[in-house]
Amino acid sequence: MAIQALLVILAVLLVLLFLGVPISYAIAVSSLTAILSSIDLNVAVLTAAQRTFVGMSKFSLTAIPFFILAGNIMNQGGIAKRLVDFVMAILGKLPGALLVTNIGTNALFGAISGSATATCSAIGGMTIPAMKKEGYSDSFAAATASMASILGPMIPPSITLIVYASATETSISALFQATVIPGVLLALFLVGYSLWYGKKKDLPSRPKQNAQQIFRTFRSSIWALLMPVIILGGIFGGIFTATEAAAVSVIYAL
Repeated sequence: MAIQALLVILAVLLVLLFLGVPISYAIAVSSLTAILSSIDLNVAVLTAAQRTFVGMSKFSLTAIPFFILAGNIMNQGGIAKRLVDFVMAILGKLPGALLVTNIGTNALFGAISGSATATCSAIGGMTIPAMKKEGYSDSFAAATASMASILGPMIPPSITLIVYASATETSISALFQATVIPGVLLALFLVGYSLWYGKKKDLPSRPKQNAQQIFRTFRSSIWALLMPVIILGGIFGGIFTATEAAAVSVIYAL
C-alpha cells in the first residue's frame, strides 16, 4: 500500500514538474492523487487529516516560516547587498575577489535565513551577474553560487536541522552547536580553493580600500552582521529556543 502510494506520488510529481507546474502545487496535487487513488479512501483521507494537524501542532516547526520571512525581509530591504559590499571591501583585493566574496556572503546570509534556496537566490542574484561581467563563464558562476549556498543549511540556524530535530525528537540547540564547526571549516576550505583558483587563473581583483572606506561599509552593514550574533548567542546562551529566536529574528529584521 505504501509502495503504491509512493509510486503514484513520484509519477504524478515528475509529470507535473516536466510540464512546468510550480513545485508547491506539484507536491500538493501528487499527494492528493495518491490519497484519492487509495483502496480505502476513508482511511486515507482520515490519515491525511490527522498527519496534517499533527505536523501543525509541532511548536518547533513554526521556526521555519519565521526564519524564511526574516531572510526575505532582509533581502528586500537591501541587506544582502550590504553584506556583499562589506565582504568585498575586506576581501576585494584578493585574486578571484568575487569568488571569495560570494562564499563569505553566503556564510553570513546563511546564518540569517537558514535556507540554501533563499541564500542562493539572494546572493547569487547579485554575484552571478557580476562574475559574468568580469569574464567568468556562465557554468562556473552558477556552480560557485550553488556550492556556496550549501553553507545556508549548514551554518545555524538551519531549516533542515529544524525539520530533522522535529522528526527525531532531537535537541535543535545541540544540532546547531554540532554544525557550527563543520560549516565554518567548509567555508574556509571553499575560500582557500577560491584563492588558489584565482591565483592560478589570474582572475581580476578590486582596488584595495583604505580603513575609512572599510569602516563606512561596516557601519552600513552593522545591523545585518549583528543578527547572527543575536540569534546564535540567544540559542546557545539559553536565552530563548530556536522557535523564539526565529520570531525575534523577524522582529529584528523589521
